[in-house]
Amino acid sequence: MELTDRKKLDLVKEKLEEAIDYNTYISEVARLAEEGLSTSPEQTESNSQYTKLNNARMHRWDKKLNIPQDVAQKFRSYKGKVTWLVITESWCGDAAHALPVMNKLAELSEGIDLKIVYRDTHPDLMDEFLTNGARSIPKLIALDEQKDEIIGEWGSRPTEATKMVADYKSEHGMLTEQFKKDLQVWYNKDKGQNIIKDLTALV
Repeated sequence: MELTDRKKLDLVKEKLEEAIDYNTYISEVARLAEEGLSTSPEQTESNSQYTKLNNARMHRWDKKLNIPQDVAQKFRSYKGKVTWLVITESWCGDAAHALPVMNKLAELSEGIDLKIVYRDTHPDLMDEFLTNGARSIPKLIALDEQKDEIIGEWGSRPTEATKMVADYKSEHGMLTEQFKKDLQVWYNKDKGQNIIKDLTALV
């Protein structure tokens, strides 16, 4: 194993000691939403409003998400032992759609353990897992406990949404508020299926 890979692995293991599970996370987000706060160390009105919105989104997906039978069977029969460590924040819109999917899939498998850490309190970890040089979240890191190595990453968006964003930036230079609204419409229409497809490829 190269030195850089060992550094990443050791850092992930270190952060796992401070990580929380999904139920703790959604309880924390619900409390913060009620109090008008967010998980970020620097509180802003914007982060507070997005936290409140994302709290509602996550609870909706927790109730409505449908996992295809073939995917459910694959996760139930998975024989590995992997930890999915996700870097996120309560205000992140993409995370509000992705985390409930991650949790539903992890719940199907005895061999997958979902853990969560916050980006802004763990910048050293985030900087080892940048997406195109940016601190994009959510970021999932798959740690194989048996092989003692990082076997995959996912994030910050599902493949189709990533292409939509790249195409829009290429044409317009930056994301507009209208595009961000359109992206949320896409998430709702897709119903988590693109994320399910992406994450299934990790097992």
